[in-house]
Amino acid sequence: MARYDVVVVGARCAGAATAMLLARRGFRVLVVDRERYGADTLSTHALMRGGVLQLHRWGILDAVKAAGTPTVRSTSFHYGDDVVEVQIKPKEGIDGLYAPRRKVIDRLLVNAARSAGAEVVYETRLVDLLRSGNRVCGVRLKAVDGEPFEVGAELVIGADGVRSTVARLVGAEPYKTGRHATGVLFNYWSDTNITGYHWCYRPGVSVGVIPTNDGLACVFVSVSQRRFRDEIGSDVAGGYPRLLKECNPALGAVVERATRMENYRGFAGQVGFFRQSWGPGWALVGDAGYFKDPLTAHGMTDALIDAELLAQAAAQGSESALAEYQRARDDRATGLFDVTDAIASYDWDLKKVAELHRALSDEMKKESSAVTNWSQDRRQDVR
Repeated sequence: MARYDVVVVGARCAGAATAMLLARRGFRVLVVDRERYGADTLSTHALMRGGVLQLHRWGILDAVKAAGTPTVRSTSFHYGDDVVEVQIKPKEGIDGLYAPRRKVIDRLLVNAARSAGAEVVYETRLVDLLRSGNRVCGVRLKAVDGEPFEVGAELVIGADGVRSTVARLVGAEPYKTGRHATGVLFNYWSDTNITGYHWCYRPGVSVGVIPTNDGLACVFVSVSQRRFRDEIGSDVAGGYPRLLKECNPALGAVVERATRMENYRGFAGQVGFFRQSWGPGWALVGDAGYFKDPLTAHGMTDALIDAELLAQAAAQGSESALAEYQRARDDRATGLFDVTDAIASYDWDLKKVAELHRALSDEMKKESSAVTNWSQDRRQDVR
């Protein structure tokens, strides 16, 4: 039976970044993912400053730019007909924000993990965990059209999303949950001539506009989970433009003139949670351990920051370090989680949602400051 120091289940942002950091520290790492290399996935794409700082620190941001990801130099908040524009100031070595497609950023992180020495295997799924007493000591895997096989590991990391198989197999339960969830419809449009992030709000509905690769803009519309179920149902093609125009008629007119590039995709909603994220021989990272509503577009930034927290803990090799990882993650993320849940409630008027955004901004400033301190204290992870 092959043995590794760490097996990571899931090769998206959280899993690939964690594997890269551990491999750079000299650990023998295996990453498995059930999808194909470079496969796309549902995402808002937007990286906030903390996430961009991580890519810069790790030496990956230049490759993100080289892939044609546009630089975002402003963020505009639309409250009804009023607009508040915020310029993104160059700081700490980054010149703006970025929103790479997942088929771009996930691939770049996997490439970096491989360059650091990690082994990455696709189209392979987790079947079961191996145990020695109450401790996880490996995985049972199955490749497409292959026979199950076993791999030993000192630590198994679940980076396999909201419906994590690792979390299910270890019985990881939520200890904090949100109260609200939104339903979201996505699509990609060319010829919009939109630059910058745009976040649009009217009572009961919101819209996000995120410039991404290939000259496209990801435009999503969001409503409460109940309204999504009752008003949209299977009428995605009709519900999307109707909600878009309800929230921001001018943007609706822009999209009406633009060219739709892909099929509509939807997310019917998931209440946010914090799960128990460590135990003897196992840990969770990314959406597997902590998930909040996508309305504030912070998931990729969470994944990149938490990957480093977990890599640091795993390198120490103790259960107390893993417990500290979960505590540090929760200290960082709880404020963001609570504000996001309040925005996802749609129980606000425009004055209230603007206040919530100011609170969200304060939490993100704290987050960026923490990452900046890592840059000063832990330069050994930079390549």
